[in-house]
Amino acid sequence: MKLGMARGEVCLRVSAILVLVLTACLVALDTQTKVVFISIEKKATYKDLNALKKNFKGSYLCMAWICFSLDQIAVYMTFAANTATMGAAVLAISGSEAFQWLKVCDKFTRFCVEIGGALLCGYAASMLMALISTISAYKVFRMYSPKWFLRLKSA
Repeated sequence: MKLGMARGEVCLRVSAILVLVLTACLVALDTQTKVVFISIEKKATYKDLNALKKNFKGSYLCMAWICFSLDQIAVYMTFAANTATMGAAVLAISGSEAFQWLKVCDKFTRFCVEIGGALLCGYAASMLMALISTISAYKVFRMYSPKWFLRLKSA
């Protein structure tokens, strides 16, 4: 039973990593060039989305808490990055007259569709990582007594 759960957790982690790599590749490699005005060409890349310009650089019990904490951080960072990107994507779709930002998706439809696919992959990875974090929480809290608050089970 424990070996099956460990394999499942490894599969979930690998799946989340693969989906995140796919997301990064889709965003980084997505470009489209269009003629904007007679001979002026504009190329749309991930650099046009302002939210993507930021770079985000013992005992078994202790290791379980460290894994749980790192899993929580990964979930929140991934979800926050995807949500910030979603905000930039909404501005790309709708524009903003107050800031004089044009609607990017009117001219670069394929680019916007691929960014949308990347966002879906990113949110799928966030959900997989949330599931992994739930498993980490289960591993940490099963070591504690159900009768006493934060007291370890007796051996």
